[in-house]
Amino acid sequence: MPKMVQNNPVYLSKTLFLKGLQCPKALYLIKFHPELRDEVSESQGAAFQSGTQLGILAQGLFPGGREIPYEGLSKEEQLKLTRKEIAGGRGTLYEAAFFYNDIFVKADIIQKGKKGWDLYEVKGSSSVKDVYLDDVAIQYYVLRQSGLPIHNAYIVTVDTQYERDGDLDFDRLFTKTRVTSQVIGKQPSMPRKITRLKKMLRGSIPEIDIGEHCGDPYPCAFETYCRQHLPDYSVLDLSGRVSARWDLYRQGFQSVEEIPLELLNEKHQMEVEAFIARKVVVDKKGIQKFLKSLWYPLYFLDFETINPAVPLYDGTRPFQRIPFQYSLHHLKSPKARLGHDEYLAPPNSDPRKPLLEKLLNRIPPETCILAYNASFEIGVLKQLGEWFPRYRGRLKKLAANVRNLAEPFRKRHLYHWSMKGSFSQKKVLPALVPDLSYEDMEIGDGGMAMLAYFRMCESNDPAEVASLRKNLIDYCRLDTLGMVRLYKELVRKKGH
Repeated sequence: MPKMVQNNPVYLSKTLFLKGLQCPKALYLIKFHPELRDEVSESQGAAFQSGTQLGILAQGLFPGGREIPYEGLSKEEQLKLTRKEIAGGRGTLYEAAFFYNDIFVKADIIQKGKKGWDLYEVKGSSSVKDVYLDDVAIQYYVLRQSGLPIHNAYIVTVDTQYERDGDLDFDRLFTKTRVTSQVIGKQPSMPRKITRLKKMLRGSIPEIDIGEHCGDPYPCAFETYCRQHLPDYSVLDLSGRVSARWDLYRQGFQSVEEIPLELLNEKHQMEVEAFIARKVVVDKKGIQKFLKSLWYPLYFLDFETINPAVPLYDGTRPFQRIPFQYSLHHLKSPKARLGHDEYLAPPNSDPRKPLLEKLLNRIPPETCILAYNASFEIGVLKQLGEWFPRYRGRLKKLAANVRNLAEPFRKRHLYHWSMKGSFSQKKVLPALVPDLSYEDMEIGDGGMAMLAYFRMCESNDPAEVASLRKNLIDYCRLDTLGMVRLYKELVRKKGH
């Protein structure tokens, strides 16, 4: 990559500063080679949008303020408008803009008190994390150096114990944690950190290898670029502890084929040997033991859920899983014809009770239920029982009958070399049932399904709603059909 020599001032935003703290190389690439970034997934976009919405809602804690808009105004105009509002006596500002030492920041909320201004940073989390302190610290630095007297700094998080009852109660939904002392403690190092990053940006790309920092505290946008030297199946793809993978990488190993077998545990040895030999590993006794734990009728269940930070319905709390869809394939006996039932809630309605009542009407009480991630489906069933005590007993019995279809794949009773250490359904299904795949689906994972449901609720276009509905049904149906095919593959391998 050519050397970039920068003679002009190097301007940074709060976000870029934080990215530079995590990895200077990532900051350099964002500034000068943004075309190398990975494509932003729909799930990441949804998370960003959710954080923005929370910030807007948190303004309800301090009503009557003025927002300094981002769209439609240049940075200079935002700074000028902020100064004007403060000089005019405005006591509360949202998204106020400040600039100092080539750093531009937008503060979520500032409010003037008797002893100075208080700074509030809103986060879509239930707890205060270390990275949030760096976030507030750079804002505190820029605001103070710009001449605004900051008295206290707070991080605003979501209180997961808040249960909605009617209109949102902002004072109960949000928790304000004072972090003034921690932020002040970080101030002496701010000029040095800024200078270091600006100096780095005036030179050539930093020679920083990949490491744990790539995903801590946030996933890197340049993973594909920075990992291009790795083979298709690298040491970082091994299952198990992340730290163990990085230990192997730091020892100089890249391809799994390079690793001496004595450095691997028994499970990893099997994975590597299977990959090298391109073979399928079958443990008939393990498969038989698992299949003996099942019985007919056999139902294959998959839920799709949303987990909004802001509770949408009475009786729900922040981040609780709300099921809006299920797919249910069933086999009444070994030779029975495969049946199917499904439910997808209409947009803009509380989906819980209609989904629950239809599910209980379709699924026999003593049936064996297979789910690919049993703990997830069990959790949804139990939570429905908490919301609707009348059905708690029946739901508890259903939950007790759920068996985990992932178990024989996690335990490597049936392992295909192309699974590359993973036992997720997205990896197992195409490996063992090549004619079924998520590759060409409009919706390919649960995060995309969640986003599609939200879009369906927001859309006023009947054609778009119909398309989203079809895509959601196709995706959820494939999940349970895939489970059926994997179950039949286990039955087939047992007899070989």
